[in-house]
Amino acid sequence: MHRIFTTSVASVYPHYVAKVERKGRTQAELDAVIAWLTGYDETELRAQLDAGATFTDFFAGANLNPNVSLITGSVCGVKVQEVEDPLMRQIRYLDKLVDELARGRPLEKILRS
Repeated sequence: MHRIFTTSVASVYPHYVAKVERKGRTQAELDAVIAWLTGYDETELRAQLDAGATFTDFFAGANLNPNVSLITGSVCGVKVQEVEDPLMRQIRYLDKLVDELARGRPLEKILRS
């Protein structure tokens, strides 16, 4: 089991926020991206963060968007569509979406509209 599986999402979330804000994006946009991926609304996302949910628990309770297969590309040199472990693939999807947001990609394209 990889260490990230037992890491709390709340411990990583501030890093996501800092990354996107450094690039001129907002926490609201980040939350919209997370909502699109996981199906969590703002209240559910806050509840997950406040409860200290691990990535395992976070994605176990998520209702993944049916268009997640449209997320392609590399994160840290690893193609997300080629990651075999389902949980690790979901975490990489989240990382990829955060990267796209931080790079200034339009929200409509990030959300695969």
